[in-house]
Amino acid sequence: MKGQMQIYYDEEGDFLEINIGKYTKGYFKDIGEGLAERIDEKTGKVTGIAVLGFRKKMQKDLKINLPVRLEITG
Repeated sequence: MKGQMQIYYDEEGDFLEINIGKYTKGYFKDIGEGLAERIDEKTGKVTGIAVLGFRKKMQKDLKINLPVRLEITG
């Protein structure tokens, strides 16, 4: 997956969302423990991840295996 990374955090809702590439129509698929994959509606591919209760999770040793492969180019 190629494209820029967008990070959105809603402090009031304590919700973190990370997306890669152009933001397209999609939906979230719950993967447990307050984590969700963002799925592109047309392609069915994972385009991002969401974390509910991000601040609380950061107080612990948070490890998230992103379901997307990041490609960084210079």
